Amino acid sequence: MYTTSDFKKGLVIQLEGAPCLLLDVTIQSPSARGANTMVKTRYRNLLTGQVLDRTFRSGDKVEEADYERHKGQFLYADGECGVFMDLETYEQFEMDEEAFSAISLFLLEGTEVTLGLFQGRMVMAEPPMVVELTVTDTAPIIKHATATAETKDAILETGLKLKVPPYLENGVKIKVDTRDGRFLSRA
Repeated sequence: MYTTSDFKKGLVIQLEGAPCLLLDVTIQSPSARGANTMVKTRYRNLLTGQVLDRTFRSGDKVEEADYERHKGQFLYADGECGVFMDLETYEQFEMDEEAFSAISLFLLEGTEVTLGLFQGRMVMAEPPMVVELTVTDTAPIIKHATATAETKDAILETGLKLKVPPYLENGVKIKVDTRDGRFLSRA
């Protein structure tokens, strides 16, 4: 069992029979009169993908989820679904279309990921925080371009579209932040 004092970003708890990943935890102390401290949370239900808010009283207890993180690897896209392999047990898992579409543009075959398993079933795959992808289509280099606020559109090998500095050209490997899909630097 977890109490609200154990809550922190990234913790997986069980609410109403589902594993929930805490995205944000805020402690709100009352001004006076000995009222209970409140713990406000924002969490993602890992079975449905919904992001919800919930407030707990200080000292409330919640169940610990039967949740494990394993090293995994993205194998291939099977239609709209993704197939992943647990690198410890070599068991393969299929991720449904809705969940896979959120991360598919950051994954090449063989990319290592972190798999989230709830009661032996894969409910989440986290790509690495930074991935290296090749620019396949962008406008020609703009002469005398510097790394200012000026950007141009680019399409990467996975189909991801993003803004890049004007000095980049086709065939260049770049680093992309998977949390928000933005250009970081050349690889």
